[in-house]
Amino acid sequence: MEVIERIETAIAMVEEARGVPLSASCVLHRGEILELLDSARAAFPNDLASAQQILRDQDSVIEEARVQADQIIAHAREEVESMISQTEIVAAAKKEARKILDEVAEEAQTQQNEIDAYVDSRLATLEVILHKTMEVVNRGRDQLAGVDAKSALSELDDK
Repeated sequence: MEVIERIETAIAMVEEARGVPLSASCVLHRGEILELLDSARAAFPNDLASAQQILRDQDSVIEEARVQADQIIAHAREEVESMISQTEIVAAAKKEARKILDEVAEEAQTQQNEIDAYVDSRLATLEVILHKTMEVVNRGRDQLAGVDAKSALSELDDK
């Protein structure tokens, strides 16, 4: 996840930046931070495409499991028809087919849950990073607004 790494790097740059005396402001190299944020913005579609690919793969895995289940059912039906006179064998085949279908459904559900958990964790991480970034941006804007107010007050005192 390139976007997350780049945002974490930007946060680290802000946290490690040299502070401005007597304020909560810091000094950052504008070019470096903008380049980092631009590269994060550029990488975002790639990370999103990766997540979408995971979702597409999920559907193909489920579809493959359904195809296998259909094949197993078809095979079980053929077995039942060829051994119709033997009731015990028919009952055993139906039981095995149900068991296999249950296993396939359980495996598909497990994979679905794992994929959902992975995507959710990545989105949660991105949410936290974006929230922290917004806090940093808001603090920076608040500080800039505070600096402008102080400048205006000092100009009034000078007159």
